[in-house]
Amino acid sequence: MSGSATPVRPMESRDAGSVARLSGELGYPAAESDVRERLARLSARPAEALFVAESPPGEVVGWIHISEDATLTDGSTAEVRGLVVDARARGKKIGSLLLERAEGWAAARGYRRVRVRSRTWREDAHRFYRNNGYDLEKTQHVLGKPLAR
Repeated sequence: MSGSATPVRPMESRDAGSVARLSGELGYPAAESDVRERLARLSARPAEALFVAESPPGEVVGWIHISEDATLTDGSTAEVRGLVVDARARGKKIGSLLLERAEGWAAARGYRRVRVRSRTWREDAHRFYRNNGYDLEKTQHVLGKPLAR
C-alpha cells in the first residue's frame, strides 16, 4: 500500500485536537489537553509508537498506537493499543495503511508478532483485522479496579 496519496507520519503535539476528536469516535472521549499530555509521555518511550494518517494532507483522519507487550510468558510481541479512522473516511484503506506502518515499526524492532484486542461487539473491527491477516486467538474477561488517589 505504499505510494498511497494518504500520508502516514509520526503523531505530533499539534495533532492532539484531532486525536481527541477521533478518540471520541472510538468511544473514548478525551480532552485535547489530556491527549497532549499522554502523547508527550508516550512519545518519550522507545517501546511506543503513534502515527496519524492525513487525507487530504494536513487533515488528520486516523491514528494508531502500537507498543511493546512484554511479559514473562510471551515472546517478542507488539500490541495495537488503539486504531481509529474518521467515520467519513472509512472504506478508503486508511486503517490498513496505519496498520501497515505500525507492523513495519514492530518488525524493524524485532517483534515477531502483533496482537490486537477488540471489544466483542465491534464486529466491523473484527472483520477489518481479519481482512488484514489477523486471526482470533482467544477470548477473555478484562477486570479493573480503580486505585485511590
